[in-house]
Amino acid sequence: MISASAYPEGAREPVDWELTAQTLAEGELPDGWRLVDSSGFARVAHHPEQGVFYKLFLPRSPLESLKAILRGSRATRARRHNDELRYAGIDAPLNVAWGQLPQNREYLVSTAVPGAGVDHWLRQTLATTGTQQGRQRNALMQQLGVFIGRLHHSGFVHGDLRTGNVLADFRGGRFQFALIDNERNTRHDMPPGKLLLKNLMQLNMHTPDELSRRERWRFFAAWRRQMRELSDTEARLLAQEAFLWAMRRLDAKGKLDDNHVGRPA
Repeated sequence: MISASAYPEGAREPVDWELTAQTLAEGELPDGWRLVDSSGFARVAHHPEQGVFYKLFLPRSPLESLKAILRGSRATRARRHNDELRYAGIDAPLNVAWGQLPQNREYLVSTAVPGAGVDHWLRQTLATTGTQQGRQRNALMQQLGVFIGRLHHSGFVHGDLRTGNVLADFRGGRFQFALIDNERNTRHDMPPGKLLLKNLMQLNMHTPDELSRRERWRFFAAWRRQMRELSDTEARLLAQEAFLWAMRRLDAKGKLDDNHVGRPA
């Protein structure tokens, strides 16, 4: 087990991360820890006072060990990609401790990043109508577009760019963003169009009632200004196809009515 910090924020004495990780892996919750909803291939817990998250990576298939030999385990990739983002000036969790447990299970402890998911801002915090709310939504979408554009311009593609994996914190009169769940990220000299399209589609996975066409376009225009290597035709096609792909997926999930299916952004 390797630890980057034995004293996380809020801790009054050194933390035995290996013991804590084993306890959480067995389904027990030491004092101060609470479970967080996660996929079936991970177990996640949060310690608010210490400001850390624990993630246990559960094997997805018998091929997991072979894949780990070729490209690193999921925990290793998550740790490496957090570091890569932070080194590039993009906010992401700070790795605190990591290690391996019996049955090929690995864990990663990382700091909590301030803010709430962009999905929470859109569906709850800024969901009501009003002049001030509208201005803040516009600022959120414009500044999110700049952030994602800089991410892509730097060569990064997020592995699962749902709005819940982009945290937004409003401070100093602006939104500050951070990325979580970075284990499947990739980096390229220039991200392929199909990967940019997938990221833009993932961000578009909101119904028209949650996110208007004007708000989507405000995001895209800000994103486009960062992606100067794309022609206007290429950029517009990406925007349109990302929107239509997202609408088809939402329709397949039964989340759209007939009036919204197939309408371009």
